[in-house]
Amino acid sequence: MSRTRKAKKVFRVAELFAGVGGFRLGLTAASDARLAYEVVFSNQHEPGKRKQVASEIYAARFGTTGHSDHDIATVPTADIPDHDLLVGGFPCQDYSVASTLRNAKGLVGKKGVLWWQIHRILHEKRRKPAHLLLENVDRLLGSPAGQRGRDFAVMLRSLDQLGYAVEWRVVNAADYGMPQRRRRVFIAGHLKGTAAYQAIRAETPQHWFTRSSPLAQALPCRAAEPEARAFSIALDLDQLTKRFGKGETKSPFANAGVMIDGTVFTQRVDPVTEEPRTLGSVLLPNSAVAPPFFIANADLPKWRYLKGAKQERRSASNGHQYAYAEGAMAFPDALDRPSRTIITGEGGKGPSRFKHVVRTGGRYRRLTPIELERLNMFPDDHTAGASDAWRAFFMGNALVVGVVERIGRALLASMTEDPV
Repeated sequence: MSRTRKAKKVFRVAELFAGVGGFRLGLTAASDARLAYEVVFSNQHEPGKRKQVASEIYAARFGTTGHSDHDIATVPTADIPDHDLLVGGFPCQDYSVASTLRNAKGLVGKKGVLWWQIHRILHEKRRKPAHLLLENVDRLLGSPAGQRGRDFAVMLRSLDQLGYAVEWRVVNAADYGMPQRRRRVFIAGHLKGTAAYQAIRAETPQHWFTRSSPLAQALPCRAAEPEARAFSIALDLDQLTKRFGKGETKSPFANAGVMIDGTVFTQRVDPVTEEPRTLGSVLLPNSAVAPPFFIANADLPKWRYLKGAKQERRSASNGHQYAYAEGAMAFPDALDRPSRTIITGEGGKGPSRFKHVVRTGGRYRRLTPIELERLNMFPDDHTAGASDAWRAFFMGNALVVGVVERIGRALLASMTEDPV
């Protein structure tokens, strides 16, 4: 007697600010034979660049179907297929300042304005995506300096007005067994009517943060404070922009929280840590490393100076002298720990305070593009075809794929509970 095989359930995804596809890789890895993600639209455009190198890498790895390399502001919402999940690592500079929604659609700034392209798509979509998963640097929770937390408050309120409950967690990938100490905030949105939205309404905030939310299921944590703090952001966006955080020196947003119906609940949590992979575990043997990555003995003093502690007098361009001090950086980087956060400037032979340097087989060298990819848990040579400098830039901008995979798997479980 034959058994009827249950049909595979597929959730459609739109990936914005796609880079070289870290979100897509993580969601693909989270899929299985029963539940899967399918990317139906992707967009990657670097403003001001004639050659769209990241987009070319993305298209080479995943194909051109559904992919756009145009400025997202010029892409009509009608050209973006309906989807169940919208994801993106939206650019993290210049979030502010919001004016009225009527005038500027919110935050203005050379790159911060791109946040409002997410808002535009959500606002104009007749069938809004049921869920959102966004990623950014953790300083978003405290920006700008003059009004701590204002930018994040405006983002939360704008999503609230579109019908979403929103949760967030600051995650250090190394806390969850991954080979890089990379802190990022992950933001998940759940549309009114979804199972997650209803669960937020029914549960205490602390239980949601630490036990039952998709972020908590993917990345276990425990409360580090007795209870969550609550406050309202239920103002018009222009008023919220003018008032929120005025004169405050500290952001009210802790490293975990949820917002629903204009009320924020936030609380500091600690990760339930796992044994991390180390920088040494991702390294290629020296025999597989090209000569330009090795540092000549004659250049080592310059590297040591840049990496070392300093207390010295320096002169500004106008001749003004000032005292300069900075602490020491590890030189070479420790191989028995997760790596420091990799940066966009890891490429190039020139000595640098911030580039990684390892010592293997008695020789000092920089990290190769493959090793940088491994620190973000990308496949080897995912960015092959671009220059070494571009490949380093891509990885400095990328997210850790393993974090997305874990969140993606928990989201799949949650999404299956949504009403049809």
